[in-house]
Amino acid sequence: MAQRTDLLLPILKGQPVIPVLLVDRVADAAPLARALAAGGLPAIEITLRTSAALDAIRAVAEEVPEAIVGAGTILNARQYEEAAKAGSRFIVSPGTTKAIRDAANDSDVPLLPAAITPSEIMAMREEGYTYLKFFPAEQAGGAAFLKALSSPLAGTFFCPTGGVSLANAKTYLSLPNVVCVGGSWVAPKELVEAGEWEKITTLAAEASKLSA
Repeated sequence: MAQRTDLLLPILKGQPVIPVLLVDRVADAAPLARALAAGGLPAIEITLRTSAALDAIRAVAEEVPEAIVGAGTILNARQYEEAAKAGSRFIVSPGTTKAIRDAANDSDVPLLPAAITPSEIMAMREEGYTYLKFFPAEQAGGAAFLKALSSPLAGTFFCPTGGVSLANAKTYLSLPNVVCVGGSWVAPKELVEAGEWEKITTLAAEASKLSA
């Protein structure tokens, strides 16, 4: 099944905010995931933007059963396969290519691909994808742009990521075609580096209560 909506949808609908994480040290991965899960955000996206990312995903998958770890910034089929083998339970890409779609079709791990323009979104709908990442959200037109898409492209739902913060998350979540948002504000770099896990749990708890 191209999209494995049966596996992806509970993750997207399970919490209003999916933390988007840049993990530089593998040792931080498990305590960070525990802190976020304790605050009500068990589903997390660890981006493949650091050399530690795959090992961080593996650590969370093996050590934090209460977490649902996914991999982000997947750019090709090789990364898709590596992330799945590391224990990712969902995959997020900043765009879409045939190679990534083929990798998703061959995998049990569901894909949340990104699309911005109406043409890109329509193309993904033809491939069976009705849940998409909208990235970079603020730079691409923000909530106003997504609102404009809600009628002509009804039945397509988005997880906006990129420039989303506590200040504007509720605006996005109020839209009928937004299922959740992705954000990094729940795990600021300085708190992660300092090991301030209780403060991150507090931020996660605040984010987990967001709604329209």
